[in-house]
Amino acid sequence: MTHSFNRATTIAALDIGSSKVCCVIAKMSRDRKINIAGYGYNASKGIKNGVITDINQATLSVCNAVETAEQMANERIDRVIVNISGEKTKSVIKESSIALNKNRPVNENDLMKVVEKGIHKINVEGCELVHCLSTNYRLDGGEEIKDPRNIFGETLSVDILLGLVPDIAYRNVATVIENAHLEIAGKTFSSYASGLSCLVDDERELGATVVDMGGGTTSIASFKHGYPVYFGAIPVGGNNVTNDIAYGLTTSFSHAERLKTLHGCAFLTSQDNLETINVYPVGEEDDSSIKQIPRADLISIITPRIEETFEMVNRKLAEVGLHNVSSHRVVLTGGASQLPGVREIASMVLDKQVRLGRPKNILNLPDELYGPAFSTCIGMLLFVLNSPERKPGKIVNKPAAAGSGVGAQIASWLRILFS
Repeated sequence: MTHSFNRATTIAALDIGSSKVCCVIAKMSRDRKINIAGYGYNASKGIKNGVITDINQATLSVCNAVETAEQMANERIDRVIVNISGEKTKSVIKESSIALNKNRPVNENDLMKVVEKGIHKINVEGCELVHCLSTNYRLDGGEEIKDPRNIFGETLSVDILLGLVPDIAYRNVATVIENAHLEIAGKTFSSYASGLSCLVDDERELGATVVDMGGGTTSIASFKHGYPVYFGAIPVGGNNVTNDIAYGLTTSFSHAERLKTLHGCAFLTSQDNLETINVYPVGEEDDSSIKQIPRADLISIITPRIEETFEMVNRKLAEVGLHNVSSHRVVLTGGASQLPGVREIASMVLDKQVRLGRPKNILNLPDELYGPAFSTCIGMLLFVLNSPERKPGKIVNKPAAAGSGVGAQIASWLRILFS
């Protein structure tokens, strides 16, 4: 779907994460350029592993981030694009096919017809539909074709990628947004947004997977031929590393986070046995109680967790046939990806070319936002420009085997955002 902008439009993106809540306010000009007007972020509370665990604390975290962004932008907002994350996010491929007129090539009406047939009635089975993306076309059951127009064939098929999250999880997010006196103008998976901000065109075309390493969840989005083809997540993130350090060294969570930030690394070198670091035992903060340990002890706690994380990612990619595709590369982003050595461990475990990704597809980005921790929030702004989603004709929320159910309608976020 192509958007037309007749005037400057204010867009607000709200990234609700397990480690931080971030709000970015931007202006979109007539020539489709995004300019950052204000931003704010703070440590998140009431959110664990991408799931709301305390409505009041999460609401306060959202309000603080939004207020800071509003003050910088000198503008009040009432609608936001919000990210959806958590280990239970998933994707399903739905195929749609139509017969073609063999006496003429495929035209635009054929493309619309096959997509409309696929999205006419979608059964979400107790989930909220976050994404509905037509991806790759096929003629006569052959190879994937990005644009089949002007080609002759007998049948036209399209794969439609559905992004789903449990309805209960989405309701909790919606409640937090409502309690903060905001409306949800659009929603997107964290990993999809990060892919829009971090990947270059060639990566999306040739094949790449974004691994967004957050505090409580690692989100995954795979792209091919310019489209996302898979969404997934695992319930492991940077907070798990911090917890391992706290338990392993018997220190506080805050001190464990500091040790990870200042001295942490994902792989061991011979020099790490010679370097010592100071550790405060839990409950004792005076210098007389300091323990000195080799840095190697800290790294030996971190490494297994990082390896486990990418082994879990590897299993997810294997489930969708992307494990052994040599040309498929991996881009790491998110706050937890900044730990030294993570890229090397990822390359070794996944056996793929790996790079670190930062938000790069918006010009004049403030230096403070030019980091992996802000990839999702920046990507949500790009989501407004790049979303090719179409509104389903009908959404059914019932088990697939049930004989009847209750129909529900999904509102178009573009209608809300640009009305």
